Amino acid sequence: MPRYEVPSLFEPFRRLGDERLARRTKAAGLGLSIVRAVARAHGGEVTAEPRDGGGLVVRLRLPGT
Repeated sequence: MPRYEVPSLFEPFRRLGDERLARRTKAAGLGLSIVRAVARAHGGEVTAEPRDGGGLVVRLRLPGT
């Protein structure tokens, strides 16, 4: 995944990947946007970085952790 695409994954209904696969799943592309909203509501943040072998490393930071 290109690094420049990562921020858009936190937008509602945004998914990346094989479009044919995306049509076969029932996922709506809301997961990371919900995580971001919950993190912000609690004074935290969530970040994501692409891994060299594919996929993402997602980090959630909340106050006091």
